[in-house]
Amino acid sequence: MTVTVREQTVLPPQGPTDTLSELAKLLTPKEESKQAALVGPDGSHVEVPEPVYRVLRDVVTAMSKGLAITVAPHNTMLTTQEAADMLNMSRPTLVKLLERDKAIPFTQHGRHRRIKLEDVIAYQQRTRKERQEALDAMAADGEESGLYEATTDPIETR
Repeated sequence: MTVTVREQTVLPPQGPTDTLSELAKLLTPKEESKQAALVGPDGSHVEVPEPVYRVLRDVVTAMSKGLAITVAPHNTMLTTQEAADMLNMSRPTLVKLLERDKAIPFTQHGRHRRIKLEDVIAYQQRTRKERQEALDAMAADGEESGLYEATTDPIETR
């Protein structure tokens, strides 16, 4: 049996989401837990790999909060447009990151650049971490210089 994987958006169920809320609680580990498993209609058990378990948990948690979910397969090699869309930037900006800044490894065949999905994700995580560290440093600097105390008393504007 061949299954075609396609992008799809799934809306949360209408009406009460008690079942989803219960499932979300069940999928949220309270402590280090054993390997998750699914039980098939015929009673067969199959272990769920950790990445699949995390995705299932995130999907159920989001849907229990009334959010829609989009599931989309990704090739392991992306075009510059696909990578730019994933990083929420324009394609020309991404090309500058690739060519000038060498921020993400890529291959080029003729005029076409290809980027590994794992390199795009690594760049995304690295920049997210760098931004968080910069914000933490700014907050620490503000606290050291007394900026937070300077704003504790409201200023009369009228």
